[in-house]
Amino acid sequence: MTRTADIPHGLPVERDAGPFDPPRRISDLRATRPVSPLIFPDGHEGWLVTGYDEVRQLLADTRFSSRQDIGVLHVPYGDVAATEPSPQVPGLFIAMDPPDHTRLRRKLTGAFTVKRMKQLEERVAEIVARQLDELATLTPPVDLVERFALPVPSLVICELLGVPYADRETFQVNSARFLERDVAIDEKMAAYHAMTAYLAELVTRKRADPDEDLLSDLARHDDLTVEELTGVAFLLLLAGHETTANVLALGTFALLEHPGQLAALRADADLLPGAVEELMRYLSVADIFYRYATEDIELGGETIGRGCTVVVSLLAANRDPRRFEDPDALDVRRAARGHLGFGHGVHQCLGQQLARIELRAGFAGLLRRFPTLRLAVPADRVRLKSDMNLYGVHELPVTWTPAAPA
Repeated sequence: MTRTADIPHGLPVERDAGPFDPPRRISDLRATRPVSPLIFPDGHEGWLVTGYDEVRQLLADTRFSSRQDIGVLHVPYGDVAATEPSPQVPGLFIAMDPPDHTRLRRKLTGAFTVKRMKQLEERVAEIVARQLDELATLTPPVDLVERFALPVPSLVICELLGVPYADRETFQVNSARFLERDVAIDEKMAAYHAMTAYLAELVTRKRADPDEDLLSDLARHDDLTVEELTGVAFLLLLAGHETTANVLALGTFALLEHPGQLAALRADADLLPGAVEELMRYLSVADIFYRYATEDIELGGETIGRGCTVVVSLLAANRDPRRFEDPDALDVRRAARGHLGFGHGVHQCLGQQLARIELRAGFAGLLRRFPTLRLAVPADRVRLKSDMNLYGVHELPVTWTPAAPA
């Protein structure tokens, strides 16, 4: 394999190849050196992994730790200086390794089984239908994020967890602030503490007076502290509405920009399950993850030294031509099995079945109810979330031709 690529200084983040594609520099690195050295802005010599096989191998290897409390934290973009290790947050199992990760995740596996998620399908369909009914009463243009893509998963996750939907502004504003990239750490932590203070009060109430919801179920576990319950609630609430909302909005944008693919979906509803997998592959809204090498580890012909911070790009891996034919094309007929849009290994997305149900119902309902849906602004005026740790669009102005009165 050639080793001709220059070592990047800082992680390339500008979407200069188009709103749905990896930065050109990232794609070039994947082609020439899929496990590449990366010089962080603070001078740390870490690594960037972009190849499909290499990313999959890394995510399955627990010697690459997810903990943020084991070494100096290095941020690969902007001018953020290295910081001291963050203390391990109770309950935040996405930033834990086995056995701590295993203990907490095991408490949740029963709630997210395929069978239990299938039982939620009818309720999700009702929520989608109600939001579409409300959307149809509006005079276009409207922002699809505000009126559909964000409310649907927020309603679902609030109902599942037992979080009052009336409190959505509290967690939506703070979760968005928490996910911004170039925000001072004190502002980010203020948003985090606002969310966790709210959730700590909520889980304390549920422990005293449980209801029929997931947080109440968890609160019945005497071996979980309030702090652990709060961390779990934070993670589920954040991941449960932000990721799916971004796929619904960005996926609609992508389909509107690929009219042939959109027409194929409208003509054959049976394509929808596969199309959801393809959109997860093609968009990879949860793109950048971090791991920390706990020893010297060989990966992709390179030696990643103990203590190095490793940046993982799921989007680049999901666009690897060694794994997917014509990977930069959106193809709703593609068999996208094996994509990494939900991650891989012990941290693979716990709520992926719920996400699939929401995305299938959301796209199916939207395409059926609004056959003339189209962008209300030129595509290059859609504001992209290049400033966020979860990719998507800030707003998606859309319009349609209202149905003639009967």
